[in-house]
Amino acid sequence: MAKALAKAAVPIGAATVFPILFAISIVHMLNDTMQSTVSALFPILRDSMNLSYSQIGFIAFAMNITAAVIQPLVGLSADRRPRPYILPVGVAFTLIGVIALALAPQYAYLVIAVMMIGIGSAIFHPESSRVAYMAAGGKRGLAQSIFQVGGNIGSALGPIMSAAIFVPLGQISVLWFTIAAVAGIMIQTYVARWYSHNTLQPRPVASKAKAAAGAAKKKALLSRNQVIGAISILVFLVFTKHIYMSSISSYYSFYLIDHFGVSVQNAQLFLFAFLAASAAGTFFGGPMADRYGRRNIIWFSILGTAPFSILLPYSNLVWSGIMCVCAGFILSSAFSIIVVFAQELLPGKVGLVSGLFFGLAFGIGGLGSAVLGWIADSTSIEHMMKLTAYLPLLGILAVLLPKDERVRGAS
Repeated sequence: MAKALAKAAVPIGAATVFPILFAISIVHMLNDTMQSTVSALFPILRDSMNLSYSQIGFIAFAMNITAAVIQPLVGLSADRRPRPYILPVGVAFTLIGVIALALAPQYAYLVIAVMMIGIGSAIFHPESSRVAYMAAGGKRGLAQSIFQVGGNIGSALGPIMSAAIFVPLGQISVLWFTIAAVAGIMIQTYVARWYSHNTLQPRPVASKAKAAAGAAKKKALLSRNQVIGAISILVFLVFTKHIYMSSISSYYSFYLIDHFGVSVQNAQLFLFAFLAASAAGTFFGGPMADRYGRRNIIWFSILGTAPFSILLPYSNLVWSGIMCVCAGFILSSAFSIIVVFAQELLPGKVGLVSGLFFGLAFGIGGLGSAVLGWIADSTSIEHMMKLTAYLPLLGILAVLLPKDERVRGAS
């Protein structure tokens, strides 16, 4: 491991440090695999604890809103003073949450357990995204995609675990994922050593004249109001994307069970197909953005999902699965690019931006799950699916984002 660390410790910006990117991607996979046990358990918990859709939505809300509130604070703190060894601490909180989730006897204990998992994610995501930025070299889109695809793969494993493990073995089987948590802590300790080594290296200080020239250039390219406007649009796009993602990840399996009469295990396989397509979309999104432009791919990703999302609730079982896979692939190519775009709009605030956008993703996902659960209880799950199908149309607002050349010049 020391030899690998030595190879990875190249100057930041000189080259893409793939060993570190793959390491944090693996931990992202392990972290989100453990996190996905929550939604994967929903069909089991609904039957064993007689939960309503509103209660299920609140469980997701409790986990995600905890992460949403804490993540920007972690990112802002890291911008002021990097804390490399907080990385394994985040996974340790997730470990505690997983154990509590497996042993929770009642609804209230479930909520406490998922809040612990939320704290772990809140610590993990902004700092690990900062590591991806540091290790990116000149390939920021690719680096964020490598980091993000690990999380998408982890999320995709949730339905498979539900079908293969949770349905036959029950809630207690979540204890197996303590192994993943221990592995994540070990890898994050390795990443933290690289992070500490590179953070503490001296950086060249620009002359006052050069700094003034850079500030003048930035002002000429993008005004403060333009930056605020662009960030606001990105936030809104994250909002629409994750509300729709919540409708699928939390309720699509119930829609299939109630509307088509499929079994819990088969419904989980459909959800796995959606999440696997999302992972593939995330991986291809970054390199495509590096080649064709971040603004173009963001616009295509969110707006291009609309035909598939709108047709999904009106399709038969087979075509519903096809529409879901297409929507997942196209929609998920956007998030890593949105994070990079925002980081370039606000240079020097990598931690804050990462924490803000990951926090928004978690918070909106949790709030969306709670609201959508209430809508499904008040009307029907079919009505809720039809209602959220039109959200990707709002991706048209991406045309208002500044062009890539102006953003890169400003950063």
